[in-house]
Amino acid sequence: MTDSQKLLAEYTLNGSEEAFRELVARYVNLVYSAALRLVDGNTQLAEDVTQTVFINLATKARTLSSAVMLGGWLHRHTFHVATKAARSEHRRQVREREAVEMNTLNDDSGASYRQVAPILDEAITQLGTDDRAAILFRFFEQRDFRSVGRALGANEDAARMRVQRALEKLHVLLKQRGVTLSVGALGSVLAAGAVTAAPAGLALTISSAALAGAAAGAGITLAFLKLMAATKLKLGIAALAVAGAATTLIIQHQSQVRVLEENQSLRQQITQLQTDNESLSNRVVLSKVMRAPRLPAPAMPVVAPGLLADELQITNVYAKIIAKKPPKLTADQIAPYLDANRRDAASLLAAFRTTDDPTLLEEAMQKFPNDPKVGFEAALRKDAPPAERRQWLDAFKQSAPDNALANYLSAADYFKTGQADQAVKELVAASSKTQFRDYTLDRNTDDEEAYRAAGYPAAQAKLVASAQLVLPQLGQMSGLAKGIVDLAGSYRQSGDDTSAQAALQMAASLGQRYGNASSGETLIAQLVGINVERMALTAMDPSSAYGANGQTVQELINQIVQERTSIQALSKQAGPLWDSMSEQDWLSYQNRSATFGEEAALRWLVNKNGQK
Repeated sequence: MTDSQKLLAEYTLNGSEEAFRELVARYVNLVYSAALRLVDGNTQLAEDVTQTVFINLATKARTLSSAVMLGGWLHRHTFHVATKAARSEHRRQVREREAVEMNTLNDDSGASYRQVAPILDEAITQLGTDDRAAILFRFFEQRDFRSVGRALGANEDAARMRVQRALEKLHVLLKQRGVTLSVGALGSVLAAGAVTAAPAGLALTISSAALAGAAAGAGITLAFLKLMAATKLKLGIAALAVAGAATTLIIQHQSQVRVLEENQSLRQQITQLQTDNESLSNRVVLSKVMRAPRLPAPAMPVVAPGLLADELQITNVYAKIIAKKPPKLTADQIAPYLDANRRDAASLLAAFRTTDDPTLLEEAMQKFPNDPKVGFEAALRKDAPPAERRQWLDAFKQSAPDNALANYLSAADYFKTGQADQAVKELVAASSKTQFRDYTLDRNTDDEEAYRAAGYPAAQAKLVASAQLVLPQLGQMSGLAKGIVDLAGSYRQSGDDTSAQAALQMAASLGQRYGNASSGETLIAQLVGINVERMALTAMDPSSAYGANGQTVQELINQIVQERTSIQALSKQAGPLWDSMSEQDWLSYQNRSATFGEEAALRWLVNKNGQK
């Protein structure tokens, strides 16, 4: 057991604040450095993210394995918190933040740390567990090879080799994103700039705040609300709103938050929180209690699958550029990629998608039945028998218990088979979960790697992988939305307006999960989300109030239609620019799309070329 694991155990078993403060002191630089890169050098936001990460560590410590590599856990958690914070900040400022100058990612003699920083942490999260740990131990925790070896259960020479192999894999991931640093230069960059000293006193402030938050318990208490107001981070509030505000907020005063009151008065903090809540409520229904539709559900027709009629008016821009069916790889072309990745789950799935060879998916299903991405792919494959599809939907739910998408897909399947009661139960479960992940970015990255391994240049591999990627979950979500709206109609016919409204709110929440532009989100996914939300709102009373800012349903519908119109206009502006884009422009476009979403990447492209 490492020293950090011992300190964590002392905190979880005995509640030792001294042990927790020591953990914060050890890892605050690692967390702050990653956060600072991910929020593009915004020091205040990086401090806020760092504070949130350690609050979550304090509250979740007892759920962590005793063998956890704490540096790896903190880095992954920082990545998720910081990327959500960056997206929230980006949306709040309306226009895309032009902080990441990806046009300068070419390296002639050696790229600077500034060039690598915007995409470094995302690339690290794509490494395997052991490789990620090796990178973090060596360059982020700044351990020597002997210490790295002890942490990994190996000797000094083996640790040195592990770090070198991990650097080579990280080099490949960064190269796929347009960074052409050599492996040696990458190691020098990490050694020199991976860790930035956190501001003086931040560790002490965070320790106090985190311990106070942990003492407040699992509920959303006044202590946590005051913390969110002081840091201007709205992640918890936004997550509750997207889930439909599933619980009543029980506000209790906690004496442990004195450290937060040193900078702001309680009244100022509450005012800020109210302002933030109001700005987030434009697209979200905020209710005191999330009402679930009653069971048993009234009789309703079986829902047929399919996309909404106007959802495909703007489709995959990459496929348009290729102007023909994207090329598929042969068995000989995909073999080196599979061998290099030891035929793991992700490589088998990428090989299946890039070759259309069903035996590769079958191999993944046999070898990795508990992998959530395998469950996702197996549940959505064409022509699967109903019983087998249900089996894989259940496997997906079990392997990804925090992912609301698994419940949504299960609900869609229940609607298609006429089991409305089971569909309602799945919708209630989905509405209580804050995580929503459909693996689009992961699938696209894996497919791109497969094309690169087959000899495709970087830009072309990105283009072909994006063009050939199929998104079957979007059709499922559209069918699900139709099923929910039909269910609401059945409730109304039976005289239960309360259940009808609850069902429509669930449909609107589903649309909001896809409709808000985010990291890696495609235009078609965003448009499907917008149309799903509009479908739900159209079934409501147009003059009724919706949200916490006094908007009516009709006003919100008008806002959504305007948003869709804006996206369509943006796509038309970008259309003439595709053919003239350089390879570097393509790399920049796709990196921006992966970071900010495709709408933001389109806006960058139009602005870069002087279009208004």
